[in-house]
Amino acid sequence: MRLLSPNRGARRGPYDRAVRILLVEDERGIADFVGRALRSQGHDVDVASDGPDGERHALEGDHDLVILDVMLPGRSGIDVLEQIRRTKPVLPVIMLTARAQVADKVRGLDAGATDYMTKPFSVEELLARVRAHLRTPAQVAATRLGAAGIELDLVRRTVARDGEPVHLSAKEFDLLAFFLRHPGSALAREQILTAVWEYDHDPGTNIVDVYVGYLRRKLGRDGRPAPIETVRSVGYRLRDA
Repeated sequence: MRLLSPNRGARRGPYDRAVRILLVEDERGIADFVGRALRSQGHDVDVASDGPDGERHALEGDHDLVILDVMLPGRSGIDVLEQIRRTKPVLPVIMLTARAQVADKVRGLDAGATDYMTKPFSVEELLARVRAHLRTPAQVAATRLGAAGIELDLVRRTVARDGEPVHLSAKEFDLLAFFLRHPGSALAREQILTAVWEYDHDPGTNIVDVYVGYLRRKLGRDGRPAPIETVRSVGYRLRDA
């Protein structure tokens, strides 16, 4: 890993000020290294070394992105993330962890993580992911999405079908939001995997199919199946009817 040269004239995309990032990491060496890398790109960085302090900074501060370790003293990163999602549903949060098990990644993503990186990681890749998540602050301009009798509120994180509430996990919500942004379009599994989970192509994973199954069961009603259909040899489509 290496630090990149300072780029004080770097473009800040849609931001008209220095990007402010909160780094919550209890390993001092990692916090110092990542902090220097972020500052070298012209970002303002606040650092917290435990869960309670990180949660306070995240909820009270005006940050554009949070980098959050899972294993923290005082309060776990997952607990901190859940608190962030209750008050700041669109704030990008990149999780850092030494855990490489798929179940741990799924738990973090279900809790509302925007992205997930396993230690050890490349600082250049982390900076690239930070840039990607900062391109569109607040993710989208619209706060409500709808099609096929489904209504989704991005701010309140609520979903209803034909006026009936539907309770979804964080990742099911993100998947449905992606379908609602592309009603009537055939979406490839690889396209969904990249957009919702931000994973590179992995021919061995069936996570898209699993979560589509979850959505179909939760959106379906007696005599009214969920409007998500399989497109043979491609992926899935939300019927815009």
